[in-house]
Amino acid sequence: MGKALAENFEPARYVFQEVDEALLQPLSRLMFEGPEAELTLTANAQPALMAVSLAVVRVLEAECGLDLKRDAAFVAGHSLGEYSALAAAGALSIWDTARLLQRRGQAMQAAVPVGEGAMAALLGADLDQARAIAAEAAAEAGGVCEVANDNGGGQVVVSGARTAVEKAIDVAKDKGVKRAVLLPVSAPFHCALMEPAAHAMADALSKTAVKIPVVPVVANVTAAPVTDPETIRELLVRQVTGSVRWRECVAFMAGQGVTKFVECGSGKVLAGLLKRIAAETSGISVGVPADLDAYRAFV
Repeated sequence: MGKALAENFEPARYVFQEVDEALLQPLSRLMFEGPEAELTLTANAQPALMAVSLAVVRVLEAECGLDLKRDAAFVAGHSLGEYSALAAAGALSIWDTARLLQRRGQAMQAAVPVGEGAMAALLGADLDQARAIAAEAAAEAGGVCEVANDNGGGQVVVSGARTAVEKAIDVAKDKGVKRAVLLPVSAPFHCALMEPAAHAMADALSKTAVKIPVVPVVANVTAAPVTDPETIRELLVRQVTGSVRWRECVAFMAGQGVTKFVECGSGKVLAGLLKRIAAETSGISVGVPADLDAYRAFV
């Protein structure tokens, strides 16, 4: 994870080194060599995913002439990716972003005992249908079940108490949802059960410098652009328990005339969702050195 970037580009090495120093641990070695079980612990995975995203941005700046202020109308990120977007746009330093994400991962994991929470993807459901399913499941099971992610393309994720989420899967099947499956996650993210983590992040963010980003950031919980530092803090706290409105974020940007999207970091999920949300758009994922030529041709 990120190893090829570090081997080929000095700006990427600088990012990984800065994250290591911020966290007082050799996270980059864990990313490059494993073990995977340790890397996927949420307190490690969150800053690791950010590090790869920022390494890609720095490489695009150095090798391809990217200038976010000049070239981008907006930046956005899905869940923890919102921190990456803020760092890329200069609202947060890489050092602070790494420490915030480590704290976020620790706080989210501590908020709910392992095994008591769950998340499930409802495939083929729209947002209104998913909300109704979650509400019915919560009422029947007597526990929290809420929409956590509206990813677009008929992919909505619910989160909450395990018994309620399992009930939501049954309800979804009864209502003819194409597929409903538990997700392999360590905690029920983006629901009311994460309230203790929201308090922890409010405290951490209150002590963190936030600057005006060089380009507006489309926030997860409002699906609207934000530039004010204090509002950015407030929205990041709300994001811990709030739903990630990704479909609406992309639709907003497309509605503002954006036709090209570049996904920076590990994986290609977001670029894959684009066409399902806004058919007139196109996207590309950049995560390894081999992607740079495709990026140059794309832009």
